[in-house]
Amino acid sequence: MRIELLCTGDEILTGKTVNTNYSHMAGRLGEVGLTVSWGTTVGDDRGTIYAAMLQAAGRADAVVVNGGLGPTVDDLSQEVAAEAAGVRLALDPAWLKRIEAYYSRRGRVMPSTNRKQAMLPVGSEIIDNPIGTACGFSLSIRGTPFFFTPGVPREMRLMFDEQIIPRLLDLSGLETVSRVKRFHTFGIGESRADQLLQGVPGLAPDDAVKLGFQSHYPQLETKLMVHAATTTEMNRRLEPVETEVRRRLGNFIVAEDEQSLEQKILDALEDADGSVATIEMFTGGMVSSRLLGASGGGCRVRRGVVSRDLEQLADAAGFEHAGAGVSVDSKTAAALAASLKKRCGSTHALVVLVSVSGDPDRGDRRGAIRIGIVDEGDSVVRKATLIGSGQWVRLGAVELGLDCLRRHLYGMPVDQRIDFETG
Repeated sequence: MRIELLCTGDEILTGKTVNTNYSHMAGRLGEVGLTVSWGTTVGDDRGTIYAAMLQAAGRADAVVVNGGLGPTVDDLSQEVAAEAAGVRLALDPAWLKRIEAYYSRRGRVMPSTNRKQAMLPVGSEIIDNPIGTACGFSLSIRGTPFFFTPGVPREMRLMFDEQIIPRLLDLSGLETVSRVKRFHTFGIGESRADQLLQGVPGLAPDDAVKLGFQSHYPQLETKLMVHAATTTEMNRRLEPVETEVRRRLGNFIVAEDEQSLEQKILDALEDADGSVATIEMFTGGMVSSRLLGASGGGCRVRRGVVSRDLEQLADAAGFEHAGAGVSVDSKTAAALAASLKKRCGSTHALVVLVSVSGDPDRGDRRGAIRIGIVDEGDSVVRKATLIGSGQWVRLGAVELGLDCLRRHLYGMPVDQRIDFETG
């Protein structure tokens, strides 16, 4: 089945906005066994969109159009779709009521321009948008099924995953079930992971499992993709490969599937009825921000202290340094963690200190990282050095700090060397 993805919008055509919608749609289609044959991007121009739709209708078996369903004058998808299909636009009263109710729930009056979003090509079928005002719709253009989706990413993803993919699978005639198993790792690069997992896909019957990687520093995502006729068969194929990947990647796996590193930490704290306080230097508060952003973070994070000034951090933690000053070293990291835990009454404290040297303009900054962790009966210190841009060092330090806390909570070695450190 030949599928074309047609994305509209001046902002993505000119590169001002990265087209993450396309990558999501193409990736999700590949995961369920469908293939994208063409990807087209056009600006907010009526003639260009019209020509692209006719071209897609002439060569694809199905087309997904993304964008152009908003209320403004440059949102043209409904109008051009109607023209390409040779039909007129008509008001859909039910969707208009949905838009009005959307604004009413928020204590606002619907702007008159939003009425445009309820004008749909005659003969089209609404594809529901439960979280926005732009409904999707399907329409046949010159005998080819078209599916129209909003450009807002969270609206598009929900609609695409829950409603459009099933329709495309029905059209394709594929009678399969699919799954993508994901392992999120920190501390190993793509080449090392590939080496560690050599031969693993062959453990599945008939080489039915495909192995893939997606690097987004500081984490690496390892993906196992499997298709089968039944769920039982799919699980049978996946199980030996999944088990072996978990064994070979070992402690570097920070989370699986939809879980995150920070959620694993909070789950462990919840199981132990524990809590954590944090101190951060150079990280911009990203450690506490990630913990607070995960489910349960508000109950488990007692305090987060952030500063570029080490003496200010020491004062906030209640660390008595007798006016002699403090420095970024292992002893200070451990002492700050102990003082912070005592002052906040938490069961755990995490300290991430970073001292940076080097030329920021050349992107070769050297970050000396010291991490201190204290709980009710133990104290752990981890030191590492990262070299790269300031952002590279910052992201690496945040991930290393969180990963050390995860390892400590789950009884794993905290000092296992990672690929990114030097010295």
